[in-house]
Amino acid sequence: MSDTLSSTKTRAALRVSARVSGEMLLVLVMAAAVVWLLGRMWSVVWPLIVGLLLTTLTWPVTRHLRRRGWPPALAASVVTLVFLLVAVGVAALIAVPVASQSGELADGVVEGIQRLREWASGPPLNIGDDQITGAFDSATGRIQDSIGSMVTTVVTGVSTVINGVVTAVLAVFLMFFMLKDGPRFLPWLARQLPGRLATDVPTVAARGWATLGEFVRSQAYVGLLDAVLIGLGLWIVGVPLVLPLAVLTFVSAFVPIVGALFAGFVAVLIALVSNGLTDALIVLAIIVVVQQLEGNVFQPMIQSRGLGLHAAVVLLAVTLGGSLAGIVGSLLAVPVAALIAVVWNYLREQLAVPAQDPEAQVSPAGSSA
Repeated sequence: MSDTLSSTKTRAALRVSARVSGEMLLVLVMAAAVVWLLGRMWSVVWPLIVGLLLTTLTWPVTRHLRRRGWPPALAASVVTLVFLLVAVGVAALIAVPVASQSGELADGVVEGIQRLREWASGPPLNIGDDQITGAFDSATGRIQDSIGSMVTTVVTGVSTVINGVVTAVLAVFLMFFMLKDGPRFLPWLARQLPGRLATDVPTVAARGWATLGEFVRSQAYVGLLDAVLIGLGLWIVGVPLVLPLAVLTFVSAFVPIVGALFAGFVAVLIALVSNGLTDALIVLAIIVVVQQLEGNVFQPMIQSRGLGLHAAVVLLAVTLGGSLAGIVGSLLAVPVAALIAVVWNYLREQLAVPAQDPEAQVSPAGSSA
């Protein structure tokens, strides 16, 4: 005989499910409102985020100088200046060798195009010069027809570059002020908050700061690993400009997906115009293997160990961030997931039931015995 459902227990379960669903809906509405507000303030939020990431990268040096007795303003100024010099040096390390060999690279591009044309004119394609000329004419006509959209694209690109420059300048200024006045922020924040928030919010903020530092350091480790492996492969193949390409690979590691694609495209292009198609394919294979190892093995392992997140969580966070917000979402997915884990762990600590002392559980009769 089958058991019958209890109407009382069923109604209680439905009431609990309805209450939990309502509470979850309110939480989701609040989260959506926060995301919408951040989107409206993105022109301010994005430089602040970049400034925070730069500050976590340069704070250890500033802290060392301040412990040696340097005034906060002087330490922040020196570190900011050194950071700018290093950034300019990295750009020069990439640009100067490329500029010095630009003539050879240009000749290689022309030669590569000529080789491609000769290959296309032979079997099995057998494309004649008339067909190639017709294709060029057709492409020119399409470009002329779409000149309006091209102008719009160029204007949009220029606007994006200008916004990037403004963001970089604001981020550097914010980094300076954070390096100078950062240690005074949490005490000031504690004085502004009432009751228990004066303890909880600064504690979570301090833990979040440590988590951001771990994220930046892990990204640097991943970028260094990519640069060494890809640079070693380029050196073995005999591709020129190995050092600039390795530096470009390291810098681009801080920009997920697009950074790796851009650095890989530049390396393959230089290998194609300088060494030929075979070496270019070898370089492409090396980059694909290294990027797959980095994205599926090295990065999840390093970030999961440093941030306290499982490797699968890191992979899912990057995938979700990229699908929601593109490049910026991929860049911020891991630190946001780590900060959410920080808040969750703190809430668990505060809401956990303290373990009872085993001696306190001894019965009075047992203690008297």
